[in-house]
Amino acid sequence: MISQLIEKIQKTKAPICVGLDPMLGYIPSHIVEKAFQEYGETMEGAAEAVWQFNKEIVDHTCDLIPSVKPQIAMYEQFGIEGLKAYAKTVDYCQKKGLIVIGDVKRGDIGSTSAAYAAGHLGRVKVGNTMCSGFHTDFITVNPYLGTDGVKPFVDVCREEDKGIFVLVKTSNPSSGEFQDRLIDGRPLYELVAEKVVEWGNASMDGTYSNVGAVVGATYPEMSRILRKLMPHTYFLVPGYGAQGGTAADLKHCFNEDGLGAVVNSSRGIIAAYKQEKYAKFGPEHFAEASRQAVLDMIADINSVL
Repeated sequence: MISQLIEKIQKTKAPICVGLDPMLGYIPSHIVEKAFQEYGETMEGAAEAVWQFNKEIVDHTCDLIPSVKPQIAMYEQFGIEGLKAYAKTVDYCQKKGLIVIGDVKRGDIGSTSAAYAAGHLGRVKVGNTMCSGFHTDFITVNPYLGTDGVKPFVDVCREEDKGIFVLVKTSNPSSGEFQDRLIDGRPLYELVAEKVVEWGNASMDGTYSNVGAVVGATYPEMSRILRKLMPHTYFLVPGYGAQGGTAADLKHCFNEDGLGAVVNSSRGIIAAYKQEKYAKFGPEHFAEASRQAVLDMIADINSVL
């Protein structure tokens, strides 16, 4: 699966990922009001607004980008109807030729992780039929429970040609409370990185492994270290833009060939029309603002590669 993502990155010359993380506050009022008129101020109405918002953004950016990353919590908050919108979004993006990274951050004891892996990446047996749930291409995985919690995902990656991105060094301000703690004189994130390489050896797909790593753009010196520790691991890089990460901060996430990382931007793209820079588009043309934000992000990142 990672080879397919790399192929799309090379084709678009865009090592980026658009985070489809829709809050109702990001969605222009004309979309929300139309959904509420049809379904009322209900979970179904909220989910419909989310779906229509996503669809327009995807329609206006899919020719420019290789991948999207829907954050499942933004859908789960609207209950079952929200999860239906999540599933519709995944299907629609794949029909548009995009690689879908489900940002679900799953990880539990072995049997539970196996169920998560089946539901999000693989298949589950229903009677005599094998059925797929969300069938995303990649998901994010929390490694806190160790190999027991990660191996079921790796097994599915190998069997189904899917991929995962394991949390190694995240972009949020308090990540260091645990991730930077020294264990035998070394920060914990380095030890996790070494396990990611070990897990990844079981699911290689060409030069890179289907087992990738989440490495935040907000800690550039740490990304330099992690790039050396994980030369054949693809990085999913959050933190660019709204969280403060710059194109210069991203440089160390990539290998010398310009590959090795896909950079995510969520509200910087999907809520671009709310920024002064793109205010000229207005709420009615929010998706055109998102398209321009994508073009600007691609140019910005490629300027340092």
